[in-house]
Amino acid sequence: MPLLDQYANGVITAIGFFWNALWAFVLGYAISAAIQVFVPKKRLTHQMGDANLRSVSLAGLFGAVSSSCSFAALSAARSLFQKGAHFIATVAFMFASTNLVIELGVLIFLFLGWEYLAAELVGGILMIAISALLIRLTYPEKLINAAKKHADNASNQDEEDFDWKKRIKSLKGWQQVGTRFAMEWQMVWREILIGFTIAGFIAVFVPNQVWQTLFMADAASGDQANMPFLVVLENALIAPFVAAATFIGSMGNIPLATVLSAGGVSFAGIMGFIYSDLMVPPLVKVNARYYGWKAALYIAAIMYASIVVTALTLHYAYAVIGIIPEGSRDIAEVSAFGINYTFFLNLAAFALAGLLLWLRYRDQHAASETSDHNDHEHDHHSGHQHHDHGSSSLWSFKNILILAVLIALAGGLIIKAALTL
Repeated sequence: MPLLDQYANGVITAIGFFWNALWAFVLGYAISAAIQVFVPKKRLTHQMGDANLRSVSLAGLFGAVSSSCSFAALSAARSLFQKGAHFIATVAFMFASTNLVIELGVLIFLFLGWEYLAAELVGGILMIAISALLIRLTYPEKLINAAKKHADNASNQDEEDFDWKKRIKSLKGWQQVGTRFAMEWQMVWREILIGFTIAGFIAVFVPNQVWQTLFMADAASGDQANMPFLVVLENALIAPFVAAATFIGSMGNIPLATVLSAGGVSFAGIMGFIYSDLMVPPLVKVNARYYGWKAALYIAAIMYASIVVTALTLHYAYAVIGIIPEGSRDIAEVSAFGINYTFFLNLAAFALAGLLLWLRYRDQHAASETSDHNDHEHDHHSGHQHHDHGSSSLWSFKNILILAVLIALAGGLIIKAALTL
């Protein structure tokens, strides 16, 4: 019975994590969708061909207004690289698109607090600067030229140029926002589901002593400002490997970072963990497919070094200022249900999501009406074939994992109901 009770509590904690973050997800992705639809990014892409401050800054800005989906970020970065963006600007885009996006910031604020949000923003910019410096110092011209040749020719479609003032006043523009909102969720919902479920089970089943041992928390004596340097260094060095072992991207890692914080992990360790979303093996493998293994491992090494230096810098900067968070958000608090501000914000989020999905439906309906005639004209040429891109991978590892997670969540709810009755 205790094991079943723990299992049920793990499921409730995971669902509680998601419930308390739901409105932030909807708001963040709504804002992100609007920015992506109304900001004419084509004008930015043509100005990233150099390694100067302006080019890198534009790449960071472009990344910040792009999707927070890690896989989408790497695909977009590959496309920029193929279109002539400098390698340094490409890496800057990768960092910004997974560390400076709005929805991630809101989630960090809710789960960890304003100190971590400020560190995330400042650290994201610092990581871009450090990575640019490291690439300049180690610039492997032959490796990068080989990566450019290795890059897949099937790049993203060119971004159209448009008058944002006209688009933002049109119904069609807002319908595109609805479509982009739905696309964002389609890209990230699996990652979020897996990440929040794993975090819920870890919060219940993994004792804090495990994290305290792994991150040498006992040596901190509860005073992070005076923590021995070797402990801080160990935390910063090991955090990216712990993040890589989770196989979870940026959005799913935040509740797990909350668990680590509650377990006594240092500020440097938490920040290193959060920054390491692009270090997970599936994403390194994607970069290998785009640029070749040598270039992918070089990018990973640059990222790792930048993450460690940034985590250490932030830790000691916060120590000097005196704002290192000594405590952490209570897991019970960030996973609790109740009739509070979160409840009403989630109701508003449901309404906003409903409106955006309706706009998406209108956009698709209008598009189908205009294409029906052309489809009819060309059906006899194409044999009226419709390709289902998902059917071939129905039994892929990730889909099997998603099914297992859904069954685990459903089973936990049934057990919780049975134990309650």
